[in-house]
Amino acid sequence: MIRTIVEKEIANYEWIDIAEPTSEDFTFIKQRFNLNEASIKDSKEPEHLPKIEEFENYTFVILRVMSDNFKENSDSIGEITDRLTIFYGSDFVITVHKRRIEFLEKLKNIEFTSNKTKNSRKLAVFITTAAVFTFSQTLEQLSTRIDAYEELIFLKRMRQQPVLKNLYFIKRQIDVARKVIFLYKEVVEHFHSSSKKDVYTRDLKDLQIRTATLYENLSENVAQLLNVYFNISSNHTNEIMRILTIFSVFFMPITFVAGIYGMNFKNMPELEWYYGYPIAIAIMIAISLAIYLWFKRKGWL
Repeated sequence: MIRTIVEKEIANYEWIDIAEPTSEDFTFIKQRFNLNEASIKDSKEPEHLPKIEEFENYTFVILRVMSDNFKENSDSIGEITDRLTIFYGSDFVITVHKRRIEFLEKLKNIEFTSNKTKNSRKLAVFITTAAVFTFSQTLEQLSTRIDAYEELIFLKRMRQQPVLKNLYFIKRQIDVARKVIFLYKEVVEHFHSSSKKDVYTRDLKDLQIRTATLYENLSENVAQLLNVYFNISSNHTNEIMRILTIFSVFFMPITFVAGIYGMNFKNMPELEWYYGYPIAIAIMIAISLAIYLWFKRKGWL
């Protein structure tokens, strides 16, 4: 669906927004604004990563926006982020997206004669800044989820939820965001080039660097939490093996004694002893007591 957000009578450029684009929509903008077929093809790829290209009469930008309501078990770039394509020339801006992007709806109500949106390039910078900011907004949500699983792990409540599986999805979501934010660097550097930089491009660069750093820290936190999880699981397994080993050590000599006197050979004199049974039990108790005292002395119990 094609909508004209800003007309040239209001600003010195025209802003056209296309939601859920069709082949006819792409044909229309290609012919009207003389767009290159290569950029049209790239803008149709659902999982295309951020990039920026300059053509003779316009600049082509692909952005990724953090989805407003991605599921907790999302692990692909198409599920976690939405594609936002921008074509902008001297007198036009075209935004193309498949899903509804909330901040775009809010941008449509701003004052287009202000300094930050007074020309098409500044509007593109403004939209890019808002796109990067969606990743900052998601940081708090991811941090809260990590804190919740950290509590489960350290308080040994891991059986309540599939912790490892959920931590995997969080790690994948953070890795996808890190990758996208890193690739934003090319777009940011283009806008903040020496001949074009201003206070708004500087804000965009600072936001991109800060967001990349925060996601890097978050990734390290998840990696450390996974290591703690595996260490705790390993220690728990070792504790179980230790207990089973102790039981086996106690029962091995007892089983040995019982095995000897359970053979029932005819010429075993002990079988005729009147006190043979209590003596055998006493021997087993004595062996167990000796093993217990030895373990206690070694500090293994």
